[in-house]
Amino acid sequence: MVVIIVTCIVAFIVGCFLTYVIIRYALKSKYDDTIKEAKTEAEVIKKNKLLEVKEKFLNKKAELEKEVAARNQRIQQAESKLKQRELVLNKRQEDIQSKRLGLDNAQEKIEAQKNILEKKTEELDKIQQRQIEQLETISGLSAEEAKNNLVESLKAEAKTQAQSFINDIMDDAKLTANKEAKRIVIQTIQRVATETAIENSVTVFHIDSDEIKGRIIGREGRNIRALEAATGVEIVVDDTPEAIVISAFDPVRREIARLALHQLVTDGRIHPARIEEVVAKVRKQVEEEIIETGKRTTIDMGIHGLSPELIRIIGKMKYRSSYGQNLLQHARETANLCAVMAAELGLNPKKAKRAGLLHDIGKVPDEEPELPHALLGMKIAEKCKEKPDICNAIGAHHDEIEMTTLLAPIVQVCDAISGARPGARREVVEAYIKRLNDLEQLAMSYPGVTKTYAIQAGRELRVIVGADKIDDKQTENLSNEIAKKIQDEMTYPGQVKITVIRETRAICFAK
Repeated sequence: MVVIIVTCIVAFIVGCFLTYVIIRYALKSKYDDTIKEAKTEAEVIKKNKLLEVKEKFLNKKAELEKEVAARNQRIQQAESKLKQRELVLNKRQEDIQSKRLGLDNAQEKIEAQKNILEKKTEELDKIQQRQIEQLETISGLSAEEAKNNLVESLKAEAKTQAQSFINDIMDDAKLTANKEAKRIVIQTIQRVATETAIENSVTVFHIDSDEIKGRIIGREGRNIRALEAATGVEIVVDDTPEAIVISAFDPVRREIARLALHQLVTDGRIHPARIEEVVAKVRKQVEEEIIETGKRTTIDMGIHGLSPELIRIIGKMKYRSSYGQNLLQHARETANLCAVMAAELGLNPKKAKRAGLLHDIGKVPDEEPELPHALLGMKIAEKCKEKPDICNAIGAHHDEIEMTTLLAPIVQVCDAISGARPGARREVVEAYIKRLNDLEQLAMSYPGVTKTYAIQAGRELRVIVGADKIDDKQTENLSNEIAKKIQDEMTYPGQVKITVIRETRAICFAK
């Protein structure tokens, strides 16, 4: 058994060795064939690459030879051009030298002629001097005296002729100017003709039935008092059928009161709290209407680029009057007149129309300063960045400042034309409104006063004071002080009743 196992192991080892030898021999022969093929292919690739490199070398060499040939050709061309320029420069140099020689000769000739002229001039001067001496001997005057006499005589003659000529021109200019000015003014007035509108100080509010009057008055008059206190107008409820009269010198207050009454009557709820709510809402609506009116006016007039503040002021003109004439209508009419007149005179009609529309903006400020309305309007225009010629036309249309542009006299003349129409203005209304404004401003000058309303055509002044600023005793003293100041400083018909109102309100909201 052992022999068999040993024999098997030996046989296995011998078989493995023989197998290894056979496989190695087979692989070696295969590898040798592959290496030979690879060497053959490498030789072929090497030869191909050498051929490609030689071909590229030859191509590059040919390109370089072409570039060198082209560069040599350009160099030769540049050399030929330089030679030509050198020839031209040499020729010019020769021409310049020849001309220089000619100039030298000409200069010598000029010098010679100059010497001859100087000699002849000296001879002429001597001859002239001898003639002057002979004339002085004959006339008995020196040359200077004769010259002065001649100059004076010519000067007097020239002055006489010039003065006569100037007088003729001035007379002709005056005749022509008067005629032309009349033609322009008449044509302007004829082309811009508007209806006359007179502002009143009362507004009539129509109602459907007299039953509503009692509801407007309220229990013990509380509704009507609340409405008058909130709007600053006087509401007259009399025997006039189906009508209530709203009286106030300020058209804005009358409009607010009218619209508030309309809403209250339509809604049916009329009590003090509701009245204050409606008045505040209507006041906001009127402010929006003012802005909308200003925008519509500028669009209708073809004026663009105005600041929002100026548009608001133009809208407020609708509720203001100048000597009884509606201020917005007056401004529009003045603007149209300015445009027509500027066009006739060959000026810019757009600028003239702009200045005419803005010339009275100083009459509708939020506050009432002491400045004249022309100067106040100029300051407002400057603040709103209007051009200097527009500002000057606004400020100078009543001669408060000097006119520096041609727009200023045009605006002044057109303002006078618009206001001078028959029936266009009423001095009494303007004086009445000014007196009521002064009355309100006088009461507002006292500390603690919050609102003032002049009602009943200026016969009553209602002063509302802050309850936290003035006590009851001071309220009575304030009424006496205002009455005394009105007596000392103002002129008024009849008597003025001063009513000082002090009330305390406690308001809270349930949420």
